Amino acid sequence: MKKVFLFALAALLVASPALAQQVYTKDSLKTWDREKTAGGEGTLYGKYSFTRHDNTDGLAIKEIGWMTLQPGASIGMHTHKDNEDVYVIVSGEGTFTDSDGKKTVVHDGDITIARPGDSHALANTGKTPLVFLNFIGKK
Repeated sequence: MKKVFLFALAALLVASPALAQQVYTKDSLKTWDREKTAGGEGTLYGKYSFTRHDNTDGLAIKEIGWMTLQPGASIGMHTHKDNEDVYVIVSGEGTFTDSDGKKTVVHDGDITIARPGDSHALANTGKTPLVFLNFIGKK
């Protein structure tokens, strides 16, 4: 499973010009926790290599983070105007809602994407933390 995540991360980074820093160790990640994200419930816990606020123009990858939703917490339905948002589910169980309102149960190893113009939401509907990697990219 770790090989899949490392491959996905490497593929995304190849698409971007090099940042001054190329390795982000676990203990160097930045914390950015948000309440009721996009009108959702509870706290979205995040540990980031960098966020959209740190990133410079011209780089395709705007944000990379380890995210956690506790049972009952959610990210509300929101639309991506001009960027893409990928969730790689690491552990736990949740419900992903797509642009058409279709709900899909997601587990470890599942990948979701919202492309420009798409809407999406994610809720932890399980009994354990829902952990996922989040990648935001923009041309």
